[in-house]
Amino acid sequence: MNAREQFDHPAWVTAAATLVSYGLILLFMFVLLFVVPYLVYTSVVA
Repeated sequence: MNAREQFDHPAWVTAAATLVSYGLILLFMFVLLFVVPYLVYTSVVA
């Protein structure tokens, strides 16, 4: 049994997709809450 067969179950695919989507949501929220305000602030003040 190789590693690919070991993690071929749909539950592993679901877990990986959940982690990836959670990470993308966190990245989007970080950009929305920190990067965008920083860019707006620096463009208004500068």
